[in-house]
Amino acid sequence: MEHNSSAGAECQFVVFGIGTEEYGVPITQIKEINRLTTATKVPKSPKFIEGIINLRGQIIPIVDLKKRFDLELTEYTGDARIIVIQVNGSTFGVQVDSVSEVLRINTSDIEPAPNIVSGIDSRYITGVAKVEERLLIMLDLDKLLTDEEKTQLNTVNEQSA
Repeated sequence: MEHNSSAGAECQFVVFGIGTEEYGVPITQIKEINRLTTATKVPKSPKFIEGIINLRGQIIPIVDLKKRFDLELTEYTGDARIIVIQVNGSTFGVQVDSVSEVLRINTSDIEPAPNIVSGIDSRYITGVAKVEERLLIMLDLDKLLTDEEKTQLNTVNEQSA
């Protein structure tokens, strides 16, 4: 059976790792990728907020995805990165174990996510993409934070400004 490439649009996704899993997010949601720097802790912030960093004069909160997804907390290595994202007018960073590549994936190759994928709440997941022998969990960064949590993040920003 011949693969019909016109079945879906081809989009670029940034692939990153947390633990043993690989995740993909649309490149359009990413502003930049930086080396991991130590975040300044902010009192009374949500448990998944690692702290804040100064990124060229802009104070941005950092979300630790291991904590956000209730995954095993392991030490970050030299491969760890902060992916700076912008969604719904909010800019924040997400801390991940590694960033491996940018892939072009045909949207028709992304299947709906099963109800439970590696223990992560399904509200964050848009689907699963099969890329060669790998499975990438596709994330929706818009849904990473609830409205209440976005308000908390903005409060963290205002307190630190």
